[in-house]
Amino acid sequence: MRKRISIFQNIDWLSVSLYLILMVIGWVCIYAAVYNEDHSSILDMSQNYGKQLLWISGSIVIAIMIMIIDARFFEAFAYGIYGLVILFLIAALFLAKDVKGAHAWIEIGAFKLQPAEFAKFATALALAKYLGQIEIKIRQLKTKIISTLLILIPAVIILLQNDTGSALVFGAFIFVLYREGLSQNVLIISFLAVLLFVVALMVEQIILLGIITGIAALAILLMRKTRKNILTVLAFMVVAGLVVMSVSYVYEKVLQPHQKQRIDVLLGKQTDLKGAGYNVNQSLIAIGSGGLTGKGFLQGTQTRFEFVPEQSTDFIFCTIGEEWGFVGTSILLFIYLGLLYRILFIAERQKSAFTRIYAYGVASVIFLHVMVNIGMTIGLLPVIGIPLPFISYGGSSLWSFTILLFILLRLDSFRTFVFR
Repeated sequence: MRKRISIFQNIDWLSVSLYLILMVIGWVCIYAAVYNEDHSSILDMSQNYGKQLLWISGSIVIAIMIMIIDARFFEAFAYGIYGLVILFLIAALFLAKDVKGAHAWIEIGAFKLQPAEFAKFATALALAKYLGQIEIKIRQLKTKIISTLLILIPAVIILLQNDTGSALVFGAFIFVLYREGLSQNVLIISFLAVLLFVVALMVEQIILLGIITGIAALAILLMRKTRKNILTVLAFMVVAGLVVMSVSYVYEKVLQPHQKQRIDVLLGKQTDLKGAGYNVNQSLIAIGSGGLTGKGFLQGTQTRFEFVPEQSTDFIFCTIGEEWGFVGTSILLFIYLGLLYRILFIAERQKSAFTRIYAYGVASVIFLHVMVNIGMTIGLLPVIGIPLPFISYGGSSLWSFTILLFILLRLDSFRTFVFR
């Protein structure tokens, strides 16, 4: 008689615990961020904190449902899930209402869902399915092209929805490709391209092109003058020049006016504490005023008097900084580091290449969200409007991160039955 296996037998309870802790922290912070004395009950469903409890309850139901599903389903239908989400993204282009300039939300009855959030786990699945095949080698040009297309297709559609922040998150998957054998030179070049893009926003184009040409000429003068070396330097010079020349187009044609203003404020090209720089300035005041241990629960003046817009969503880290101080924010960061470490630990103990690659996709997406969200609240990065995982208010974000994480936990629970 076949022995029955419990769905919870091999689940990684440490990851589940960290997930639940983060959700509770988020719920309490949302309560503090939008606290209303006339609706003081944290269970008041007419307020955001009451609604968030519904999203949390739904997340737990989704997590249980994922754990019930056969783990092999996710690999077998990875492309199908990816294709379905792409259709939803395309539908959002035509059916979604304009919300702050973006067409990213689909209304389903009384609920609003953002397909871009769900595209993250779908892309992670599709990428894992493709790269997990035995015959696929990341160093092959065909593999690089197909992998890039899998990442770019949803990112471009989301960009067309005018949701630049969500589109940029897909850049996190470069870490997955690097783990699977992509040359570190590609990673270095990508970083330098981003750095060059930022510098091009601050320095006149003709001056920067002159500097690039001068560096190339000096390199050719000092290095061994072989044909390969000269061609390599010239290729880098051309690519760098194209990056510089593309900056003005992207800045003028792709970015929204408010995004350009935020970048200008961040780079110090303009000071607008009452306009584009208002959010970040108030955010820094809130976090700085928290000091070492914070002002205490519901005692944050910046929070209570709503000085920081979007404080229950994109800027919820301000609430933690003001009310819990440096100690509280440090604890939160350690919880995130603990979760990321655990995901990477899970990744490296897998027998299945599909699960390992998917795990790195999960870690990369969560890491980028945390880094960018906190970076923009403390003024180190431009405000692009992406949520803090498991913390920020919103059903689409919470549900998508829940699905992202629990698919991994379901795959991990099945690892003892994988023999390849």
